[in-house]
Amino acid sequence: MKKRIMIIGPGQAGKSTLANVLNGATRPLKKTQDVIYGKNTIDTPGAYLENASMYKYLIATAQAASHVLLLIDQSRPAAVYPPGFAKSFTCPVIGVVTKIDVTPANADWCRQQLKKIGIAGPYFRISLHDNTGVADLKDYLLGKQETSETK
Repeated sequence: MKKRIMIIGPGQAGKSTLANVLNGATRPLKKTQDVIYGKNTIDTPGAYLENASMYKYLIATAQAASHVLLLIDQSRPAAVYPPGFAKSFTCPVIGVVTKIDVTPANADWCRQQLKKIGIAGPYFRISLHDNTGVADLKDYLLGKQETSETK
């Protein structure tokens, strides 16, 4: 079974847009209602993060993931993850700060949140508007995936 990259984050943080980029797809963007399995990704609804009773579904779904990306929206600083949340997953968890082109003053706050939720690194800072940092994230994730599949 192919392992996919699971994307978790609050509503409007860029999960589906990032999934499209990682899948090389152009799926129409609308509010994600259910878990969507793409070529390389597992796109999760923001509502699953907003309701603590849904955490168990995120954790169970992550069993099919090679990595979990926890997104933080730099344009809307809000503590949406409980402390230590990253420790709930058995695969590597990577912090991704989205919308870095918006509200740059929030950058330090985002880094502090990633540490609070238990991500030691790596952290990727991206803009899906102008693609800043996207190539580095893609190379890190898909390059690793391809080398593990060819072993």
